[in-house]
Amino acid sequence: MKIVLPSFAERVKPLQKAKKATQRQMAELLDCTEQHYQKIEYGKVNVPAATVIFLADYFGVTANCLLGWEEK
Repeated sequence: MKIVLPSFAERVKPLQKAKKATQRQMAELLDCTEQHYQKIEYGKVNVPAATVIFLADYFGVTANCLLGWEEK
């Protein structure tokens, strides 16, 4: 099953920029490579639920917001 989350990707990048975090810093925060984080940011890979929850907490939004199920 291949499901990618384009709305998730569209929401992550502006939140990252608002935090003034680089892709490298985000990758370190998520304990992944910078290339993998870029794939997350561009909607090329699926993200585990634990990562969605972690990022929602980090950015101060709900997981539903990150997934595009509700507005900010």
